Amino acid sequence: MKVVSDIPELRAWREGLRGERKLAFVPTMGNLHEGHLTLVRRARELADEVVVSIFVNPLQFGPGEDFDAYPRTLDADLSALAPEGVTRVFVPERSAIYPEDEAAQTRVHVPLISDILCGAHRPGHFDGVATVVAKLFALVAPEVAVFGRKDYQQLAVIRRMTADLGLPVAIEGVDTIRDADGLALSSRNAYLTGDERERAPLLYATLRWIADRLTDSETDFAHLTGAGLARLEDAGMRPEYLEVRQAGTLAPARPEGRNLVVLAAAYLGRARLIDNIEVHR
Repeated sequence: MKVVSDIPELRAWREGLRGERKLAFVPTMGNLHEGHLTLVRRARELADEVVVSIFVNPLQFGPGEDFDAYPRTLDADLSALAPEGVTRVFVPERSAIYPEDEAAQTRVHVPLISDILCGAHRPGHFDGVATVVAKLFALVAPEVAVFGRKDYQQLAVIRRMTADLGLPVAIEGVDTIRDADGLALSSRNAYLTGDERERAPLLYATLRWIADRLTDSETDFAHLTGAGLARLEDAGMRPEYLEVRQAGTLAPARPEGRNLVVLAAAYLGRARLIDNIEVHR
């Protein structure tokens, strides 16, 4: 495993692989946990070589969000990646990704799907995600890229962007990794106090409760989500949204829909928790 910060060095190595070795890519913001390592292991199954990037992307943080406080744990991240069969770890400087004034940076906007759910509460967030992922795809030039399903909307935005721009990258989604009590693994779980950590699994439990009723052919989505929001608020959470949508497209859910997804975002103390469950009925 070699750590690379220099873009020309990365590109020269990548050019040497073309036509010989298939390359998979896992973009991250570091502070790696078992969920990230699961993505890396899936990437290793899909390709001959694996590149992991570690870059805390300023464009996807809004005013007042936790960019400066976001955990940066490079030494621990490299130790975690060392036994996982990673070929290159790309750790660029901010100036290498955004060499000009970031306010003048070309941005990638995926309309409609970027402006709902998390996008409605974090304006510009998915523009930042789409921009950095498009840029990393151009630099790394992978045949396949691996993302977690925990951030379901992010995965949907990246799929749409990749298809719309005709990028030759297959997008692989990997199921959410959870603790034994159901809480989805996340770097931001570190913000939870002991008491908050005990209450946090209620988010998944509430989604599971709604999903079970959808599986039983319940179609009153407003009633289910209203009851779910009340449960979260009673536990001291501050929900941003709890919605039922069409799986994949995130279009408004239809009563006759066979493939649905229940999604939620809620604050618990400092931590912003997101989660989702797909329902096939």
